Amino acid sequence: MTCVWDLKATLGEGPIWLDDTLWFVDIKGQKIHSYRPDSGDNFTFEAPEPVTFLAPLAGARGTFIVGLKSGLYRFNPVMGGYAPLAIIEDPALDNRPNDATVDSEGRLWFGTMHDGEENPTGSLYRMDARGVTRVDKDICITNGPCVSPDGKTFYHTDTLGRVIWAYDMDAEGVLSNKRPFVRFADENVYPDGSVVDAEGCVWTGLWGGFGAIRFSPTGEALGRIELPAPNVTKPCFGGPDLKTLFFTTARKGLSDDVLAQYPLSGGLFAFNIDVAGQPQHEVRLV
Repeated sequence: MTCVWDLKATLGEGPIWLDDTLWFVDIKGQKIHSYRPDSGDNFTFEAPEPVTFLAPLAGARGTFIVGLKSGLYRFNPVMGGYAPLAIIEDPALDNRPNDATVDSEGRLWFGTMHDGEENPTGSLYRMDARGVTRVDKDICITNGPCVSPDGKTFYHTDTLGRVIWAYDMDAEGVLSNKRPFVRFADENVYPDGSVVDAEGCVWTGLWGGFGAIRFSPTGEALGRIELPAPNVTKPCFGGPDLKTLFFTTARKGLSDDVLAQYPLSGGLFAFNIDVAGQPQHEVRLV
C-alpha cells in the first residue's frame, strides 16, 4: 500500500480512471483533483460549491458531468467554468448529490443525501436520454452505486443504515427485487463507496474501518485491504491493465490526536491486485 499523494483532503471521494489519469474530488474542500501515475503530475481545480462526483460525458471530449451542492453541472477543466445542467431537488431539503457511477449503457446513477447527515431525505436517481428518474428514496446518506459486469445486478449503499442493497436491473435500467447484499454489524464502521471488479466482486471502502473489503457476488467476505487511515471513502480501478486499486480517504471527523497518529489521512493510496476492474464508461444523454 502506497500513499501516492499526501494531499490531506477533508473529504476525498468519487475516484474515476480516465485517459491514464485518476480524477477525484474533495467534497468539503470544494476541489476537483487529477493525478497521473506515469509522471506523478497532479492538478487541482476549484469548485464554487461542495463538489461530489464527476463522470465523463460522451460526445464532449474532456467534459464531465459533476455534482455540486445545488445540482448537476457540466465541467471542462480546459475551458473552465461550470454550466448548469439540472437542478434535482428543492434546496429547502438541504440535500446535495453524493456518490455516482456510469453503467455500460451510458446511464448515470447518483444519489442525494442530507448535507447535515441527519434527515432521511436522500434519493437514488438514474439519468439517461429520457431524463432524470428517482428509483429509490428515504435515505440519509446514499452511497456506492455500482453495477455487475453483466449489467444485471445493481448495488447501492445506505451508509447510516450500514447495509449494501442489491437490485435486479433489466436492459432499460429498471430496478426490481431489492434485497440486502451485506449488512455491517460493527456500529463504528460504515460502508462507503463501492466498485465492482471483472469477476463481479464488490469492493467497499470502510468509513471508520481502516480499509476495504472484497465481497463475492453472493455477499461473502473474500478479503480485506488495510490502510493507514481510518476513513476510507471509495476504491477505483486504474492503471494500464486496471489492476491498480486506488483509494480516496478523508480527514473529516477525526480529532487532532487521531490525525497525529494517522497523518496520511486524506491521502490518495494505491495498491496492486491480481483481478482487474471494469473500464470507466461515459454518460450518454442522446
